[in-house]
Amino acid sequence: MANVLPIEKKAAAVSMLCEGASIRSVERITGIHRDTIMRLGVRMGEGCKRIMDEKLRNLDSRVIEVDEVWGFVGMKQKTANKQGAADNMGDVWTWIALDAETKLVPSFAVGDRNQVMADLFIEDLASRLAHRVQISSDALRAYQGAIERAFGTDVDYGTVVKTFSSAQLEEQRRYSPPEVVKVERVAVSGNPDAGLISTSYIEKQNHTLRMHCRRLSRLTNAFSKKLENFKAAVALHYGYYNFIKMHKSIRCTPAMAAGVVSSPWTVAELVEMIEG
Repeated sequence: MANVLPIEKKAAAVSMLCEGASIRSVERITGIHRDTIMRLGVRMGEGCKRIMDEKLRNLDSRVIEVDEVWGFVGMKQKTANKQGAADNMGDVWTWIALDAETKLVPSFAVGDRNQVMADLFIEDLASRLAHRVQISSDALRAYQGAIERAFGTDVDYGTVVKTFSSAQLEEQRRYSPPEVVKVERVAVSGNPDAGLISTSYIEKQNHTLRMHCRRLSRLTNAFSKKLENFKAAVALHYGYYNFIKMHKSIRCTPAMAAGVVSSPWTVAELVEMIEG
């Protein structure tokens, strides 16, 4: 059982999960049964969520980028519709906010890609910030209403509108993005700095998430079979990303750059905080 494993063994399993290893590969390497690894991963994800809810408050962020990443639980939405699967099966979206300067992820949410989730996500983000910020997003309309409701007039907000090659939209290969022929930066509310209206950092963060969270890898058979496991895996990733993983461009962890902690954590320390 996971609760009688030594901390070192738990830390080894958690480290591999956070670096993109599948549960079965962790089982083969560590000798820990996959069911035990699954339960440990869920507990660690839930613990990371609690830690981030507590520590990521009153943040001194100035520039925030937001975006959403597609994934699925059990099966893709088209298959779920055909089979009449349960409501928690099918497409699922991870909403992410990124501090462009410290690279901290102060807020994330998992759910549908609709106005309700946009509102919940942006409200949570607003509750964590200490002062007025500039926010950038893509052209998803749900963001505009959500930001207006959560921030009112106390925000500078702009969108990045991309125009793609119509020929490549029709001919593109699967998962290969079409050519961007035009990028327009649009001020939506407040007085945003046009030079800071960007989604470049958050799009790179999307890549980091897919590389380190096996459940979001492209063309994988390691996808989540339960929504709660998917949520725990995403929370574990961001706990690892914010507090443990050294970021190359800032030469420290995002939590250190944001002044949340004074030194990087180790996986063993994170396990000890959550498992006791």
